[in-house]
Amino acid sequence: MAAPILLRSLYSSTRKSASSFYRSTSPSLYSSFTSFYSSSSSSRSFLHRFSYFSRAFSAAAPSPSAATSATSPCGALDPSRLRNVAVIAHVDHGKTTLMDRLLRQCGADIPHERAMDSITLERERGITIASKVTSISWKENELNMVDTPGHADFGGEVERVVGMVEGAVLVVDAGEGPLAQTKFVLAKALKYGLRPILLLNKVDRPAVTEEMCDEVESLVFDLFANLGATEEQLDFPVLYASAKEGWASTTFTKDPPAELKNMSELLDAIVSHVPPPNANTDAPFQMLVSMMEKDFYLGRILTGRVYTGVVRVGDRVHGLRNKDSVAEKIEDGKVVKLMKKKGTNMVLTECAGAGDIISMAGLATPSIGHTVATAEVMSVLPTVELDPPTISMTFGVNDSPLAGRDGTHLTGGRIGDRLMAEAETNLAINVLPGLSESFEVQGRGELQLGILIENMRREGFELSVSPPKVMYKTENGQRLEPIEEVTIEVNDEHVGLVMEALSHRRAEVTDMGPVSGAVGRTRLTLTCPSRGLVGYRSVFSSDTRGTGFMHRAFLSYEKFRGPLGNVRKGVLVSMGFGTITAHALMSLEARGILFVSPGMEAYDGMIVGEHSRDTDLDVNPVRAKELTNIRAATKDENVKLSPPRLMTLEEAIGYVASDELIEVTPKAIRLRKKYLDVNKRKAMSKKPKE
Repeated sequence: MAAPILLRSLYSSTRKSASSFYRSTSPSLYSSFTSFYSSSSSSRSFLHRFSYFSRAFSAAAPSPSAATSATSPCGALDPSRLRNVAVIAHVDHGKTTLMDRLLRQCGADIPHERAMDSITLERERGITIASKVTSISWKENELNMVDTPGHADFGGEVERVVGMVEGAVLVVDAGEGPLAQTKFVLAKALKYGLRPILLLNKVDRPAVTEEMCDEVESLVFDLFANLGATEEQLDFPVLYASAKEGWASTTFTKDPPAELKNMSELLDAIVSHVPPPNANTDAPFQMLVSMMEKDFYLGRILTGRVYTGVVRVGDRVHGLRNKDSVAEKIEDGKVVKLMKKKGTNMVLTECAGAGDIISMAGLATPSIGHTVATAEVMSVLPTVELDPPTISMTFGVNDSPLAGRDGTHLTGGRIGDRLMAEAETNLAINVLPGLSESFEVQGRGELQLGILIENMRREGFELSVSPPKVMYKTENGQRLEPIEEVTIEVNDEHVGLVMEALSHRRAEVTDMGPVSGAVGRTRLTLTCPSRGLVGYRSVFSSDTRGTGFMHRAFLSYEKFRGPLGNVRKGVLVSMGFGTITAHALMSLEARGILFVSPGMEAYDGMIVGEHSRDTDLDVNPVRAKELTNIRAATKDENVKLSPPRLMTLEEAIGYVASDELIEVTPKAIRLRKKYLDVNKRKAMSKKPKE
């Protein structure tokens, strides 16, 4: 009896595995298999069915050579079927929405809109902060797509990934045309020899016409030529798309037929126009680390492009870095896990070959810019050159009277460890130790550093932050400062107000004209020092009543343009400690704009408002109404206060002056004077400024 029972159990388990095998490999065989099994009469023995199934299985199973014909040794993808592509564009021109539609077109499960924006702050603010890689399959080809940020402050994310790819999709808003950041990202792509595909997005808007698209296309062509593009790069294909509606076309249209309302033509253009990676799978394994993240279970996960060779799980590898033009070994280790992002999921793989973009775990020391290679290789891959940082801020311990009430990470050591960890994953940020538990953090702009401060605040840090300082250069005895190119589009009635404000900030107009397709709108192109643009965005939004837009990108270092004009008024400084009262604020409202409301805590040296004049004024916001035993007609009068101006972190960074600090805690953002004592402030104000 044992033999039939054993055979029956073997038949049952083998049938289940065969069913799943046929479903995934051959639907026709699967249907014939299930119909055979279900039509079998009860009189037919299970041994007869088992022998039939065994013959069918052996006949249908693909041979090892056929299964691996499309792959290189060990199952890695054939490099000729790979395409590595970056999606680059100016901010808000539709990159992440386009990525959503491409993922959906290729069968990926999209949990929500802007699926590639996985960081909490990205979803809250609707911007892309970090570059991300995913892969999609299209017509037997594997497309490794890289989504990049559009803000100038996160330009380092673009710079470090353009070396991983062979092609780029340049997304341009058909209604706005190429803007400041378009020029920046395109210059980086052309520098690395990429041949971009031009995608004119948002053509379904009513104001967009075919003539407007032709004009934008000619502007992009001129931009290519001005940036020194080669003949091959100038011969770029042009597609028209609506990422929101989910379609792309090689010809201009606003409403394609239903069968063409998809991204097929863009995916076909990528496969035909972008060359496959020039990869050598026979050489020893080498990979350049371009991204890094940490996992509680796996430790450090390194993501990068495999330049040569093949890597398998369990291989012995080591990390290398370039030190004084000599390769230095950092760490020996073993590949514990190999992973690849497919759609929105991370998939484990046993092997990866040259030309592919993968993630690996097993090494704890290498970081971005380092090389991971097999043990016999002692040469490093060339790293990406990043543009220098333009501003710096000093992060220090929070030493205000209210310190320690909200946060859990308070010491300079904890702050320093967190900043050093950030500098490892973000090459555009430099951290230098300063005096008395302070750290100088250098970056591209106040938005980039504001994102870092916001992340630290949410992690439970308390810190004090200095206002941004521009990083100057000295060449041939001449002082140089960073100059940015600014593109502004406003209503005609706001042009005078904007130009007057920017003239105080040492801006110079290079171009001015009407916006095509929009009545009553003017576009200004200016060059302005970085120090003049600090804090201007909130002023600009107020001046234009929220109807204008402003974009900026680093241009070059030029001769120092002189001191700025009067760009801010004085402040109201508290000279009392305690809870702010409505009675005190009622008498202070006439003095200026308040930043606080009744019930908040205040201390000596804290900024509670903006003075209506250019000088600072010491006030007492904690003064309470004295109680008397005399009846008065005004004793119980209602206190009516205007709503205070509550600043966001970015507004506070742009608002504070050189003698002020920002106190950042998990629950509050306060402005304060650097020296809390009024006598110390008066003494320091008499010293000559740098």
